[in-house]
Amino acid sequence: MNILFVCKFNRFRSRVAAAYFNKINKNKKIKARSAGLIRGSPLDKLQIQTAKSLGINIKGKPLGISTKLLKWQDAIILVSDDVPPALFADNKKYGKKLIVWKIPDTQINNKKVVLKIIKSITNKIDKLVKGAK
Repeated sequence: MNILFVCKFNRFRSRVAAAYFNKINKNKKIKARSAGLIRGSPLDKLQIQTAKSLGINIKGKPLGISTKLLKWQDAIILVSDDVPPALFADNKKYGKKLIVWKIPDTQINNKKVVLKIIKSITNKIDKLVKGAK
C-alpha cells in the first residue's frame, strides 16, 4: 500500500506526516510519500528544528503533486484544513481511499504552535500505524 500525504505547499504538515510515518512504520508493505497541492518555498528553520528535536527529519525541497504520485498512491491523506477535499473526490471512484485530517497550517514563528501541530499529526499517525498492524 502506498500512502500520499498532501498539504497545500509540502513545506511542513505533509512532510512531518510522511517522515514520522516512515520512521515508526514497521510494515514494509506500506510506503509513504508527501507532496503539496502547490510546490512551496523553502522550509521554515523553526519548523525544521522543532521537528528535528522530536526525531523527525523534514529537510529537503518541497514537492508538488504529480501524475506519477497520483498513480503511485493507494490512499491520499489530506493533512490540511486549507486544501478542498473535493479536488480528490475522484480518488474514490478509482477504488482508492481519501482521508481528511483538518490540520491547520502555521505562519506564526512560535515554537509552541509548531509543536502543537506536530503533536496533532503524530497522534494521528500513531493511530494509523496501530490500525495497520
